[in-house]
Amino acid sequence: MPEAGFEKISRSEDALYGPRKLLLCGFPAAAQSTFATLLEMIGIQNIGLVWATADQSSRTLAALMDEPDGFGEGTASDLPRAVIVAGIAEKELHLLMSGCRKAQMQQALWATLTPTSKDWALKDLLAELDAERQALAKRGRS
Repeated sequence: MPEAGFEKISRSEDALYGPRKLLLCGFPAAAQSTFATLLEMIGIQNIGLVWATADQSSRTLAALMDEPDGFGEGTASDLPRAVIVAGIAEKELHLLMSGCRKAQMQQALWATLTPTSKDWALKDLLAELDAERQALAKRGRS
């Protein structure tokens, strides 16, 4: 797996890599409709939602992003809470993250689909994101 890292996202109209979709993990079935309502409230429209469960954790991000809008909806996920974004404008990503904080949603791991990460298995990305979060938390305590 190639080295991962942070890349600063501006607030431009430039679209991120990939199809206009969100890959969502770790959401109970009841929270899925709440998330969709949040998208409406903050004005993010015409975006596909793919709800991943542990059964799909070995699949690549590209394969999951190819699933149709609504894939996995209504099925609870015991994966770590994560939002993987693709194809939305950079400013929409900031709007979405801000909306999730204001709505006091459970903290999630965040990532953007990239030409490198599209070939990663979902479980590998989630492990990498968790390791990054732990490293940042440790650095913040020191």
